[in-house]
Amino acid sequence: MTTAFFKKSLIAAAVTLVSTQTFAAAFQLNEHSASGLGRAYAGEAAIADNASVLARNPAAMTTFDKMAFSVSGTYIKPDVDVEGNLYAGPLNRGNASESDIAPDAFVPATYFIQPLNDQWAWGLGLFSNYGLSTEYSKTFPAGAGAGDTELLTFNINPNIAYRINSNFSIGAGINAVYAQAELNRYAGALAAAIPGASSDTRLAHLKGDTWGFGWNVGTLYEINDSNRLALTYRSQVDLSFDGDFQGATSGNRVVDGNLKLDLPAQAEFAGYHRLNQQFAVHYSVNWTDWSAFQELKATSNGCAGGVCLQKDEKFKDAMRYSLGGTWYINPAWEARLGFAYDNSPIEPEYRSLSIPDSDRVWYSAGATYHIDQSMSVDFGMAYLDGKEVDVNEGVRSHTDALRWKGTSHGNALLASAQFNMKF
Repeated sequence: MTTAFFKKSLIAAAVTLVSTQTFAAAFQLNEHSASGLGRAYAGEAAIADNASVLARNPAAMTTFDKMAFSVSGTYIKPDVDVEGNLYAGPLNRGNASESDIAPDAFVPATYFIQPLNDQWAWGLGLFSNYGLSTEYSKTFPAGAGAGDTELLTFNINPNIAYRINSNFSIGAGINAVYAQAELNRYAGALAAAIPGASSDTRLAHLKGDTWGFGWNVGTLYEINDSNRLALTYRSQVDLSFDGDFQGATSGNRVVDGNLKLDLPAQAEFAGYHRLNQQFAVHYSVNWTDWSAFQELKATSNGCAGGVCLQKDEKFKDAMRYSLGGTWYINPAWEARLGFAYDNSPIEPEYRSLSIPDSDRVWYSAGATYHIDQSMSVDFGMAYLDGKEVDVNEGVRSHTDALRWKGTSHGNALLASAQFNMKF
């Protein structure tokens, strides 16, 4: 058996395509703030109740008349299970099920906004839009297609905003994205075909990091003090990984390779409407350009035909719909609820053991306590319920000698806290 190895930075992109998480569609993250989590991120680009609005809309900085600072942390406890069997042709090789394949995670974020005058403001956001982590046991029978994987991204996002008139503001920013990843794969049931191997023999250890850059723009239309609409766009971030490749297509030689991966563009339309002194409703429609991701392809002059590895993904664009409400109980307390439907970008026929993604529903609740006029704390919780989906794939992408057939189901519990200050 020949095993392909991606080394150095080249593997960081591959990692994002062979992992599971249930926090948002594919490997996208929404966990930008505790205030947003409590409303299922409904109306996030238009509400602007603290500095975390920078994660969605730079134009909203013009609504601040003081410097603002927010820092948040979100704890994610996923519960993802796969239940199925491994087959050699038509023969059932036995049960290959696993529970809790996604470990707990913590997602921090920090934001700062400074008004310069009545028309200009600038700000800085430090957060993540993409990330995941999965851990199958080392003896999992389908370990050659599972194993353990981790991806971390960190977005440094400086922004500037300009108020055109009393109703309309625009904003723009630059995104510098750092990505770091690690992947390990194990022999599992394939050990029987590898002399001297056991099920926990490691077939691949891959690790790397890189930088990518993009931009974002936003608009805010303030109908009046109680009604706002927002439209935002965050560009695709192109990642290009150079490294070494070794596999069957290179004659088992180590050759220089290149793999390009695009973190997809995103857009949001959001609204906020204060119905009266006590109640407000807010909503968002989010679009992610997952259709830009059609294949995983590594190239090199040292590989046969110039192609070292190619895997069709065929993602489709995905939508997210969210609706929330806020109850302004008194000057000290606010309470909020939210509901969202998150659409998966993966077509059923391309769903794999490593990416058994599914549509999911969000149920959220949260509160804000105003310590005084300058400081407040937010709390938010959400339960994400994913659909059970069927998975049928070859354990190795270049052969159907072994196939895994079964189902996957995932849900997650999220809890977040945030501190806000204006000065």
